[in-house]
Amino acid sequence: MKESCKRIWLGALTGAVLVVASTVSVGAAAGDTPVLSNKDCVMCHTQEPADIERAGGAHKTEIGCQDCHVGHPPKVTEGVIPECSMCHEGKPHFEVKNCLRCHSNPHAPLELTLGPDEKAVCVTCHEKEGKELTQYQSHHSEMACTECHDNKAHGIVPSCLDCHEAHSPDMGPDECRKCHKAHMPLEVTYGQDIPNKDCGACHSDELELLAKTQTKHHNVSCVKCHNDKHKTIPRCQKCHGEKPHAEGILKRFPNCLSCHKDPHDLNTWGSQRHEGKTK
Repeated sequence: MKESCKRIWLGALTGAVLVVASTVSVGAAAGDTPVLSNKDCVMCHTQEPADIERAGGAHKTEIGCQDCHVGHPPKVTEGVIPECSMCHEGKPHFEVKNCLRCHSNPHAPLELTLGPDEKAVCVTCHEKEGKELTQYQSHHSEMACTECHDNKAHGIVPSCLDCHEAHSPDMGPDECRKCHKAHMPLEVTYGQDIPNKDCGACHSDELELLAKTQTKHHNVSCVKCHNDKHKTIPRCQKCHGEKPHAEGILKRFPNCLSCHKDPHDLNTWGSQRHEGKTK
């Protein structure tokens, strides 16, 4: 009877030991590979998540903490602070060394801190603007980007009038940009909505003649003839056809400006000059 009870007790004890051992093993395994989430990170790290929430850009919407930070001390000591090149590659801008010189806070990557004389780094990202400055040479081509774009904050677009005087007192920065592109300022281009007064701010003599003339040109806008690009000189025939006068007149005076001395005042061929020709 005593032997039977002893065997039952030993069997129960053995089973209990196995259960405990199994539980400890499972607990150890779970401790080796904890499943963490971003919510766990913010329990200790408060400033970084606040920066990401405020200005994280794609670091907020596309990735989580552990996509960059692959581990945590003391268990992981290498790669805890990742290299930007781990994700950012394949473009000239990503080949620039020392990313933190501009992107000083990787948790708010678009809040840039620029140096006082930056250009080479800027054009690796702003490639279109860099090509324009190179292809269309002007004084702007010789300047550092941060001479115009405040180096205290990225993305500031200055007013042209910070450096340049307006062509006329009633012109503001919006009028400047209608004709002048900042990175190719001497390539003057414009739309069909530019009023004559804006052209006359530089071409005052022509505007005065056009305003006084009694011909139909009085009602024609400057950009109707000088369209699309500055210094375009149109052929009279574009509007007036190839034979606006009798064939004999055209044969004697093949150049329209032989008589119509100035397109802005077509009557300058008038009676005094005409009488002089006939004498």
